[in-house]
Amino acid sequence: MEAAGRKLGLIFLLLFFHSLHPDLTLADSVTPDEAKLLRDEVCEMFYHAFNGYMDNAFPLDELRPMSCAGEDTLGGYALTLIDSLDTLALLGDRDRFAASVEWIGKNIRFDINKTVSLFETTIRVLGGLLSAHLIASDYATGMRVPSYDNQLLNLAEDLGRRLLPAFDTPTGIPFGSVNLLHGVDKHESKITSTAGGGTLTLEFGVLSRLINDPIFEQVTKNAVRGLWARRSKLNLVGAHINVFTGEWTQKDAGIGTSIDSFYEYLLKAYLLFGDEEYLYIFQEAYAAAMHYLYHDPWYVEVNMDSAAIVWPLFNSLQAFWPGLQVLAGDIDPAIRTHAAFLSVWRRYGFTPEGFNLASLTVQHGQKSYPLRPELIESTYWLYKATRDPRYLDAGRDMIASLQYGTRCPCGYCHISDVEHHNQDDHMESFFLAETVKYLWLLFDLAVGPDNLVENGPYKYVFSTEGHLLPATPQISLVREHCLYHGAYCRSEDLRQSYRVSESDNDKQESNNSRFHAGWTKARYSSDLPTFDPTAITGLIKGVCPGLTHGQKFGISYVYPTEEHHAHETAKPKEPTHEQSHSVVVLTEPNFDHALTDYSNDHNDNQTYKSDVT
Repeated sequence: MEAAGRKLGLIFLLLFFHSLHPDLTLADSVTPDEAKLLRDEVCEMFYHAFNGYMDNAFPLDELRPMSCAGEDTLGGYALTLIDSLDTLALLGDRDRFAASVEWIGKNIRFDINKTVSLFETTIRVLGGLLSAHLIASDYATGMRVPSYDNQLLNLAEDLGRRLLPAFDTPTGIPFGSVNLLHGVDKHESKITSTAGGGTLTLEFGVLSRLINDPIFEQVTKNAVRGLWARRSKLNLVGAHINVFTGEWTQKDAGIGTSIDSFYEYLLKAYLLFGDEEYLYIFQEAYAAAMHYLYHDPWYVEVNMDSAAIVWPLFNSLQAFWPGLQVLAGDIDPAIRTHAAFLSVWRRYGFTPEGFNLASLTVQHGQKSYPLRPELIESTYWLYKATRDPRYLDAGRDMIASLQYGTRCPCGYCHISDVEHHNQDDHMESFFLAETVKYLWLLFDLAVGPDNLVENGPYKYVFSTEGHLLPATPQISLVREHCLYHGAYCRSEDLRQSYRVSESDNDKQESNNSRFHAGWTKARYSSDLPTFDPTAITGLIKGVCPGLTHGQKFGISYVYPTEEHHAHETAKPKEPTHEQSHSVVVLTEPNFDHALTDYSNDHNDNQTYKSDVT
């Protein structure tokens, strides 16, 4: 086993150096004038696909770009138009944005006998409606629609209430599908993915705050707690779980398929809502992922209990991870991993759904590229953090691949085989919601940004579908939500806590990997956004020293079924965590949550140091 691990590590190393070989450089660096031309080309790409959809498929859900026809793929409610709304706003297209908002408000209904995916409906439809509502209703965005009267918010609330029956399970982890008219079918599968159950907090949380009803936020937080409570003793989660029994039906742990956005929404829910419970879980989950899944610069899938490697596989959904690391401030490994992932793109012109790191070939049965945005998304975030021109070069290569490999008469086609570039007559709505959006943002940033995200009135968190969710005072509610559930330090205990200084943090670094708050001005770039909510009073709220994870947040550890009998006579104990003195300091005029270092020195008890300053 040890020899196999060394061999796999050597393969990873060879492939990484291959990714950095100078022969792979395709052209000179992008000039400012070329960046402007590339931005305009991406804009034309968007309208080629958007107009193709509106002319040939609307009001069906999605476009068939090769045959110039439409198809209903999710619920039959103009999915691509809803998913595209905030991209229209980002491009400054007031006329089409206003016309689309008005049409949806008048024509879309959700009282239909359709069984839909909870995950896809939440991130594409609910997220699209909420993002467009927040843009259309606010004069500060510059895209206010004069005739708008909360029609999209009303639709979002109606949709949200029709999705709520999915959460009626013993574990709080929701069913994967729900009927919009009748609720959950009695024959509905009890198995759901970790991403499906844990990637709902942003959209449901925003809905709760906008309509002043906590139920949506509560059920999605309970779902995250239900998943995290069933983590392994290594702080890893599996891919699929039974929502009734809480048993893992697939114990492969990774950062890609079926799990990816669980990690993403832990950090982003903290960034948007200021809720430290999400931050705490993210710190623990991220440290475990970097310890057990990271084989620099690649990531593998392991058994969640033993950490034995199950799949030495790069799958395309992993490509969001470097972008998430930018938000967390862990830049160095993000740079190396992105370079490795980009080498796969440049080898085939696209990233296949699966690339086997042992054989260095496309994984059998995973040869397609369905226009996914994840690598482009990470390219944007790394350019934003570093302003390194290599990311503009990567973006130019991606545009060339999309233009020459996927462009069809009425839009852009899936690639069914990246080795032969065979096209498939389908275009997912996320091509307009994410893929071209991140490409446009990349080159607009290079030109000198003039858009809602970079120069608008708010800082934005991107949902996993690329929808813009603003950190407005109404949504962030930082004062109210910087709270721990179940425990506060008494005032006399505060003297036990202290703020960890920058120099002290530097002494704790390991493996050149540093863990910072996503929205602070870190040492990496003065261009990283800052988080400056209003109405901060300087109040100190702290983590009480010595409290367990469950005491802090009310999350109990659920022993796996096979271990339960061995613990029947003894009170179950929480996993051991090294608790350091920590404190959250809110100061005027800035709110600066620094996620400090995590230690990669794990002992047999798997203790983690996690300081919040």
